[in-house]
Amino acid sequence: MYLMSVSAREVVAGAIVRDGRLLLAQRVSPPEFAGMWELPGGKVELGESPGSALARELQEELGVDVRVHERVGVDVWLTEHLVLRAYRAELLVGEPIPHEHSAVAWVRADELASYPLVPNDEKWVPDLIRLLEPS
Repeated sequence: MYLMSVSAREVVAGAIVRDGRLLLAQRVSPPEFAGMWELPGGKVELGESPGSALARELQEELGVDVRVHERVGVDVWLTEHLVLRAYRAELLVGEPIPHEHSAVAWVRADELASYPLVPNDEKWVPDLIRLLEPS
């Protein structure tokens, strides 16, 4: 495991839950991940907070407005200087349309295993299932 460095950059992913279902997006690239599913999101640009970056990315990728809430799951280190983090996001406006993905799906906890997730997102499955459980 890498220690967070001052020069570390962040990639953010949104766990959007609605009516007990999690939104997944199907990747089109790179070739080794095409057809796999992920939590949508992207890189935090210089000067952006993780929350504003995630809101921007979800607007660009899916055409939705969200409110970003707490972190979900563990840090996933992609490289020594690049960390992937998931955040719970509340859908405020819009219906997700896959502008940069091939499809989107609203998935129940018991369906999650039937969607092949990109390897980095698999690390969050237990936390995502807890997020989907009724409180």
